[in-house]
Amino acid sequence: MPSWFERLTDGRKGLLTVFAIIGIFAAGLYSWFAILSPGSPEGIAMSNGRIEAEQVHVATKYAGRVDEIRVDEGDFVTAGQVLAWMDDAQVKAEVAAATADIRRAEQKLAQARALIVQRDAELELARNEFSRAERLSKQGHIPAELLDQRRAQLRTAQAAVTTAEASKAEAEAAIESAKANLARLQDMLDDTVLKAPRSGRVQYRLAEPGEVLAAGGRVLTLLDLSDVYMTIFLPAAEAGRLALGDEARLVLDPIPDYVIPARVSFVAADAQFTPKAVETREERENLMFRIKLSVDPDLLARVEARVKTGVRGVGYVRTLAGTEWPETLAVSLPPIAQPREAADGTGE
Repeated sequence: MPSWFERLTDGRKGLLTVFAIIGIFAAGLYSWFAILSPGSPEGIAMSNGRIEAEQVHVATKYAGRVDEIRVDEGDFVTAGQVLAWMDDAQVKAEVAAATADIRRAEQKLAQARALIVQRDAELELARNEFSRAERLSKQGHIPAELLDQRRAQLRTAQAAVTTAEASKAEAEAAIESAKANLARLQDMLDDTVLKAPRSGRVQYRLAEPGEVLAAGGRVLTLLDLSDVYMTIFLPAAEAGRLALGDEARLVLDPIPDYVIPARVSFVAADAQFTPKAVETREERENLMFRIKLSVDPDLLARVEARVKTGVRGVGYVRTLAGTEWPETLAVSLPPIAQPREAADGTGE
């Protein structure tokens, strides 16, 4: 029967054998990925990424209850299309009240104008009577007391005209205020109808009829399929050589046999991954910058029904001017994405 020392020795040998096998396997993987597998050509950088699109949130401007939603997730919508309604009963009542306020103010304005005509006539009469009394007083035909009465009547008539004109100005101001209030309420009423700010596809339906939302509450989320891009990350040495508008290529995991053309539409000004301290050249090379590779909107318009966000793939960019794209990265599109003249040869 083997001693405990022999058993321990045999166990160590077994562990060493396992470690040796693991080391050989790791070396083989490194040889395959680092040596045998084809890398990017000189002057072309690559990075993993995923397809994304701009999200547009459709939200209620004012607090209220969701009355109706006309679209479902996955539906395509066009800019200006009605998507949902908020309950507008209270706002409509306020609009009716504001309309009545305008009519009431207009009636007061009509009354003020009629009163001005009346006060002007009274002022004219008081002015004539005072003129006659003044002339008769100089001739000694009437007492001075009567002249004073005619002077007081003239001043009263003048004050009445001034009051009537002030009432007219007040009525005009009331009309302007009522109309401004009506415009505000009409704007609120218009905002109870939620329309698509852009064309795209409904990604999420975040509320249902009957729910009460606060101001700014989201009802739907749209994907703007005219702005689709892949986000990749490149080190500073490669990102610094890119310019907006540079050509790029996308290869997506679901369709690896096709190469999609794109353009560099964004290069981050600040590094996304930054070491705690950047003091050496090696640390600067570790800085990673976010890059957006946007797909041509005309191409997207032909395949919008098949565009899906979140799809993974690889993005390629040229870091050296004049570098030719290799044959493996020549543009190759699915048949549905080909221009008609290229697909059927008619050009019609």
